[in-house]
Amino acid sequence: MKFSLYSEIQSWPGKSAAQVYGEVLEQIQNADRLGYDAYAVIEHFFFPKFSISANPLALFAAAAQRTKRITFRTLLHSMPYHNPVVLASEIAVADLLLDGRYEFGVGRGHGWMPPKAGIALSPESREWYEEAVELLFTALENERFSYDGKHFRIGDSGIVPRPADDRRFRVFLGGTSDRTYELAAERGWAVVVPPLLPYAALKEQLDLYRAKCAEHGNEPDIVWIHACYIDEDGEVAKREAEQWMVGFLKGNASPLTDHAPPPADELNAAGYGFYTAGILEKLADTPYDQMIEGDIVWVGTPRDVIERIEAVQDVCEGLTEISITVNAGGADHWQAIKAQELFAHTVMPHFKASDREGVIAAQ
Repeated sequence: MKFSLYSEIQSWPGKSAAQVYGEVLEQIQNADRLGYDAYAVIEHFFFPKFSISANPLALFAAAAQRTKRITFRTLLHSMPYHNPVVLASEIAVADLLLDGRYEFGVGRGHGWMPPKAGIALSPESREWYEEAVELLFTALENERFSYDGKHFRIGDSGIVPRPADDRRFRVFLGGTSDRTYELAAERGWAVVVPPLLPYAALKEQLDLYRAKCAEHGNEPDIVWIHACYIDEDGEVAKREAEQWMVGFLKGNASPLTDHAPPPADELNAAGYGFYTAGILEKLADTPYDQMIEGDIVWVGTPRDVIERIEAVQDVCEGLTEISITVNAGGADHWQAIKAQELFAHTVMPHFKASDREGVIAAQ
């Protein structure tokens, strides 16, 4: 089992962007010291309560100067806002400067962003996305290439610098559509379960992913993201986490609740029907106690969180990594550091010991 941290880098009133990023850099440095496997951030634009993580590669270049071993991960590069060949070049440079400590996902991005960037919500957006993803990896994996698609036509090209011939990135997809899970299985990529969703919400898609992995001869690689806060005293944990956990959910819904969303018919036509279903707005109105009881967030003692993770293990074949969010919703810096420390010292050792026992038993 691997363990990582995931951040949307939400920006709430009371902290400047400079302060938020300064705290994130200290948290990454601390995570490296504590032995977390990776630090992941979203790529997102325009809506500060959701995220101000507009340039993950710049953040990771700064963080690399402070760390020794932790891997950096973008979840996900939002393809509509990049030329795929240019993005391939940027990934190659980042991987070089990060000394091979880079991995990433690709996605269409959230449905509320295209109008803010002057991009049409088009029924062809998924077709364009899959072509862009194909071209991205064509550029990363081939010294010279040509491409003749519907949306991209390239004669003779090649990115510089480019990754070494034997470089294979760990790649991630995430979302709620069946096609996302089929594509990940076909390519042998990992899938990321979005935060805030219990297992039942994506059971059918994860079953599809596992079945398609078997069909294509690939091993499932499932990363589970959850907001998490712990204390040796469960009541202290609940009290200290309440404000930022509530803020985390409200921040995820804020592009829909604090702003005028794109028209529902345009979102549906472009394949972004999730954003018209009212799911995020309903989650944002969930009472705090129900968030905990309903497994939307993990708050309690180390034993409470261990039991929640074990429950996921029991039902989710192919689970390889737990990724926790500790700094959302305007959380204080000390709270994020505390959660990182306690999780690393009390939760991670439990599962690493179980892994060792499993290896011994298999020998």
